[in-house]
Amino acid sequence: MLIRFGYELTFNCAQPSLMVCLLDAHHDHAQNIRFETPFETTPAIASEVYLDTFGNSVRRLIAPPGDLTIFRDAILEDSGRPDPVKLDAEEIAVERLPNDTLIYTLGSRYCETDKLSDIAWQLFGSTPRGWRRVQAICDFVCNHLDFGYHHARATRTAYESYQERVGVCRDFAHLAVAFCRCMNIPARYANGFLGDIGVPPDPAPMDYNAWFEVFLDGRWFTFDARHNMPRIGRITVARGRDATDIPLATSFGPHSLKTFRVWTEEVEPDVLSALTRRSA
Repeated sequence: MLIRFGYELTFNCAQPSLMVCLLDAHHDHAQNIRFETPFETTPAIASEVYLDTFGNSVRRLIAPPGDLTIFRDAILEDSGRPDPVKLDAEEIAVERLPNDTLIYTLGSRYCETDKLSDIAWQLFGSTPRGWRRVQAICDFVCNHLDFGYHHARATRTAYESYQERVGVCRDFAHLAVAFCRCMNIPARYANGFLGDIGVPPDPAPMDYNAWFEVFLDGRWFTFDARHNMPRIGRITVARGRDATDIPLATSFGPHSLKTFRVWTEEVEPDVLSALTRRSA
């Protein structure tokens, strides 16, 4: 299947400001990209891309005073299969975990394992280890938090989500990540594009989402505490310890976000053909 995805954002800066953005598909998807426009800005300015500590592609630019619009459109070929499920996937004893996963067992800015550890062991200490324990965490978080965009707060932590029982997708992910880490299961925060493909349309649609990944059986698996079901067409943009590491955009100067538009939808092959001819 083919999925068209992209973004158009307009920022307003009071002065020239360094800006870094994480909005393009992760390089894990590179071999599946079938069409992609160049990164476009209005007004036209230069930008460059570098890899951060977590292997994400970060775009760096100097935003001029006034409005700056950034745009990109792409088509990716997807298998059409939902997120993999492996019910017998086992936890790896913490002393045998690979070195590069240990950072994902520690507390972080939005995932306070120190405050949630006792709670986690009370809730999940008797659950079967491995996949089923992570699923029990997802079930709890999905039922414990009330989702709503009006609940959004950029500073809310996992512990505050647990106490307040409300949040948006990043809060669901942060709480689940924190609980997994409390149980010595490596968990990392992820975000990217996720449209309503293979499911009824969401009455509160938002094609940019947060989810998380867990290290079981020697590999990373995707879990989604908000939707709490395997989904089709998930396009990862970035991964990190929590939202601190992978914000959509960071400016080193005052700015306001004037417009925010993203899209993710299944398209027919003729759309790919038309876009390819147009860009030739």
